[in-house]
Amino acid sequence: MRNRLALSLDIGKNGKFDMINRKTKILKDILKDKTVGIAGLGGLGSNAAISLVRAGVGNLILVDFDKVEQSNLNRQYYFIEQIGKFKTKALSDNIKNIDPAVNIIVHNKRLKKGEMYQPFKQADVIIEALDDADFKTSFIEENLVNYPDKKIIGASGVTGYGNTDKIELEKLGNLFLVYDKNALPSEKGVLFAPKIALIANMQADIALKVLLGDNL
Repeated sequence: MRNRLALSLDIGKNGKFDMINRKTKILKDILKDKTVGIAGLGGLGSNAAISLVRAGVGNLILVDFDKVEQSNLNRQYYFIEQIGKFKTKALSDNIKNIDPAVNIIVHNKRLKKGEMYQPFKQADVIIEALDDADFKTSFIEENLVNYPDKKIIGASGVTGYGNTDKIELEKLGNLFLVYDKNALPSEKGVLFAPKIALIANMQADIALKVLLGDNL
């Protein structure tokens, strides 16, 4: 144990840890000025938001109309005492418990076709995390048309468990789609936290790469 501690201290003296910390600070300084819009605060949206905040994203646009239900707790980033609260409020509270400095713009509303793009004008990147397949398509199309320079990160095929190696990423212009083509539709398949959180975090990770200027 003593030798391991000495080795750790030596590595610190050599500046390797300092270099990593400096790089992390530089990246977080970039992220704190970036804005991510998230449509839908269920299993995908709530988990993606939390990961982005932990990574250092400083501004979020959160859009949802729903309230937290008991059945949400098996896969969404909410707690039992938040049942009955609007998801926008509950998730905002959870985010502030992680980082009070995060700026959150809330739209507690149901998105309507023809207006689905409007809340995301200030977003640098947009995450689509809606439940309804038809709304997903409309949302993505509206945002691609109205914001031709913004990247949209969508997801589908979140049911089931296992076979996570089957999850794919496809890039179509400014659209990034994370999906499992073998998954059952939501109304037929089971919804478990591990796979949903995995896909949500893939969406968040792609958002980070876009925001930090990495080529995909």
